[in-house]
Amino acid sequence: MRRQEMDHILTKMLDAHKRVSDLNITVGKPFQVESDSILRSVDLEPAFSELTPFQTEIMALNLINKDRRLTEDLLRNGSCDLSYELPGKARFRVNIFSQRGNYSIAFRKLEPKIPTIKELGLPETFLEVAEEKNGLVVFTGATGTGKSTSLAGILNAINESKSVHVITLEDPVEFQHPHKMATFNQRELGTDFDTFAHGLRAAMRQAPKVILVGEMRDRESVEIGLTAAETGHLVLTTLHTVDAGHTINRILGLFSVDEDNQIRIRLAETIRWIVCQRLLPKVGGGRVASFEVLRTSLRVKDSILHGESEGKTFYEIIEAGTAFGMTTFDQHIVGLYEKGLITQETAMAYSSRKGSVGRGIDRVKTMRGEKTTDIEQLEVDEGYGRRERH
Repeated sequence: MRRQEMDHILTKMLDAHKRVSDLNITVGKPFQVESDSILRSVDLEPAFSELTPFQTEIMALNLINKDRRLTEDLLRNGSCDLSYELPGKARFRVNIFSQRGNYSIAFRKLEPKIPTIKELGLPETFLEVAEEKNGLVVFTGATGTGKSTSLAGILNAINESKSVHVITLEDPVEFQHPHKMATFNQRELGTDFDTFAHGLRAAMRQAPKVILVGEMRDRESVEIGLTAAETGHLVLTTLHTVDAGHTINRILGLFSVDEDNQIRIRLAETIRWIVCQRLLPKVGGGRVASFEVLRTSLRVKDSILHGESEGKTFYEIIEAGTAFGMTTFDQHIVGLYEKGLITQETAMAYSSRKGSVGRGIDRVKTMRGEKTTDIEQLEVDEGYGRRERH
């Protein structure tokens, strides 16, 4: 398969539906794209009703393009990551992986334009994240929830306001930041460095003020990241966790029991923000982001040092910290419902504590003058009890 043929297929897939975010190539299925979180088939000429193992393997090998590292990763680990550019059309983050002896390919479409915090509709507190001078900022959430996009918005705010050296360690490079006020050096795993831990250790000798680590995957990278944050660097990174409490526990869980106390002290001193993201179906189509935001405070530090306890859980601390820019998923979800961006069913389905969201929705309905229950014609039985006595 020639490069032109590959580009033709990808172009047809992108143009097949609106708001395409991912392309999916799997044996036994036709070419598919993800649009508004739903997989949809793509009609091509000639038709491909079911892709064969040979067809997906040929596409995978063309993407790898005889790269030794990618070939070794695929054979040793069962998957490999790379970037691919469709000239004048789009860039992709690509993952090739084996399943039941066959190869599948997942393309994530990358936005060509660097988004601003305002354009993304992110909370205003994100501007404060961009103003941090040092410490650790962690963005969490499942794959595909927009962590990289939010971080790109923050880096863009830094780029437009600060004359600093920024180093990014990515797998692969997603957003290509131009030099504005800041100086950007963007390094790609496999091409410019071999592991995040090695890239991070080297970055500390490259005189940056801001370091973006695509993902802290192991204990070594977390430890070096903490050291970088302690020595005056602002370290931005991602983890695959569901909320702020789980993020703290995941980091602590990477270390042995003997190191627990020391790591708690270091984490309490370096953590600045933990931002968790989820994407919810939006009224009228598309998706809207929901956030949980934890900001460092004396209560947060105390809970990191001594662990959560009754009345001192991270959820309760965040819930009480709205005046300081904090918000729970549930509070943010109720706000999205109040703005008419999501339905009540979506709000309840994506909530962390359904009771809390239910009460919030009832408050919104009361303010609108809407009914909060379907139960009608309730009356007080004034004769109840009297009949029993007789």
